[in-house]
Amino acid sequence: MAWGACGVAAAALLLLLLLLAGGGGGGVHCLQEVTASRTALQRRFHLRSRAESGATVLELRHHGYDGSGRAGGRSREEEVGGLFSSDAARVSSLQRRVGGGGGGGDRSWAEDGASKAQRRVPVTSGARFRTLNYVATVGLGGGEATVIVDTASELTWVQCAPCASCHDQQDPLFDPSSSPSYAVLPCNSSSCDALQVAAGTPGTCGDDQPACSYTLSYRDGSFSHGVLAHDKLSLAGEVIDGFVFGCGTSNQGPFGGTSGLMGLGRSQLSLISQTIDQFGGVFSYCLPLKESESSGSLVLGDDTSVYRNSTPIVYTTMVSDPLQGPFYFVNLTGITIGGQEVQSSGFTASSKVIIDSGTIITSLVPSVYNPVKAEFLSQFAEYPQAPGFSILDTCFNLTGFREVQIPSLKFVFEAGVEVEVDSSGVLYFVSSDASQVCLALASLKSEYETSIIGNYQQKNLRIIFDTLGSQIGFAQETCDYI
Repeated sequence: MAWGACGVAAAALLLLLLLLAGGGGGGVHCLQEVTASRTALQRRFHLRSRAESGATVLELRHHGYDGSGRAGGRSREEEVGGLFSSDAARVSSLQRRVGGGGGGGDRSWAEDGASKAQRRVPVTSGARFRTLNYVATVGLGGGEATVIVDTASELTWVQCAPCASCHDQQDPLFDPSSSPSYAVLPCNSSSCDALQVAAGTPGTCGDDQPACSYTLSYRDGSFSHGVLAHDKLSLAGEVIDGFVFGCGTSNQGPFGGTSGLMGLGRSQLSLISQTIDQFGGVFSYCLPLKESESSGSLVLGDDTSVYRNSTPIVYTTMVSDPLQGPFYFVNLTGITIGGQEVQSSGFTASSKVIIDSGTIITSLVPSVYNPVKAEFLSQFAEYPQAPGFSILDTCFNLTGFREVQIPSLKFVFEAGVEVEVDSSGVLYFVSSDASQVCLALASLKSEYETSIIGNYQQKNLRIIFDTLGSQIGFAQETCDYI
C-alpha cells in the first residue's frame, strides 16, 4: 500500500527534520516541507527523568548538527562532511574491535586499549551539542552530567575537576571533592582488572600510584584519561551506590559540549551490567525524529507498560560471540525496498549485524549494499542523480520537484522479524536546497567486515535490549518523552 501523496518543496529543508506525511506500511513514503525552529537551539537543554510504573525513564535528545547551516564559519556541507568523516572513523574502529578485515573501528567511541525496578530517562537529540548522537542527563555524586548514550562503549566516563586538559562542556565539571561518596578504586580491585575488557587495555598502576588509571583512545585521535572511581549514580531517583566510572582529567575530542559518555555495552563495567540487580539487564530506547524540540526516552527495566508503541513488539535472537566483543549482534536475513525483496548472497542464517546507537549511517557489506542500491535506483529512476557525498554514493537532485515518492526500506531479521525504517531515515538531505539528497546507506569496503545498523535508521522505533534473555525487540513508536 502506497503512502498518500504529499507535496515536497525543495527548499531549505533542514538536516534530519524530515517529517512523516502519512501512515501505513507500503512501498513509498512522502516528504513534506518543514520549518526549523531556532528557539530550541538557543536554550540550554534540561533533560528530564522520572519513575513510572516501576520504570526509570530518561529523556533523550539528539546531539548533532546545529541546524543553522553554519558552525564555526563552516558551510553546511563542510559541517556534515566532518560528521560523516567521524562516522566513518567510528565504523572503521568498530570493525577493528569486532575483528573484521577492515582494520579499523568505531569512530567515536571505539575504546583502544527479586522484582526489577524500572526507570525512564529522557533521550534527546543532541543538536545543541553538535554531534550526531543522543544524550541523556544523569545524577552523579551531588551534581548532574549530560552524557552521550553509546551501546558500543563499556565504561561510563565524565570530565572531572581539576582538569588538566578538557574539551568544552555546558554543565559544570564533576568535582570529586564536593561528593562525600566519591572514592578512587585501587589497583588490586576487580573493577581495575575488568578494564582489560571495557577499555581494551588494563588499568595502569605504579609504585607511587595506588589508584587505578584508565585510558580510552578513539580512532579519530580523541581520548579520555583519568582514574577509575565510584560514586552514587542517580537515575530518576533510583540511586545506584558504588557505580564505577572513569573520572577523566585529560579528555579531548568532538564530544561537543557534553560531560562524557554513558557506556551501555555488555561488559562488566557497563551501566547495564552494573545495574542488573535494579533493572534486570534490560533497557530500551526510542530515538526522536527531529533535531530540536523533540525528545525520546531511554527506559531501564523490563516493564513494557511504559512504552507507547503502536505495533506489537517482535523479538529476534541476540547473537553472542565472545571473540567479537560485547556488541549487540543480530542476524540480518533480508531487506526490502518499496515492498520488493532484495536478492543477495549476503543474506544467510549467520549474517551478523551490529545494532549501534552511536553510528549515524547504516553500513552494509558490498554483497548486500550493491543490490540494495540497484533496487533503489530502479524505483527512484524518475529523479535525476547528483554526485555522491562523503560516505554516501547514491545521491539525487530533487530541486524543483513538488512531490517525491520515496520507496520504503525494511530490514528483515532472524525468525522473520520485519522492521520498517521511518521515512525520514531513507534519504539524507546534504544540501538545504535539495540539490543533493542521498540514499542514507553506505557500503563497507570488504565482505569480511560486519554490517552496522546506525541511528539514522532507528528513529521512531522502540528497540529493546534484553541481555539476560538474549533477544532484541522492535516496535513502531512515535518517540517522545512526555
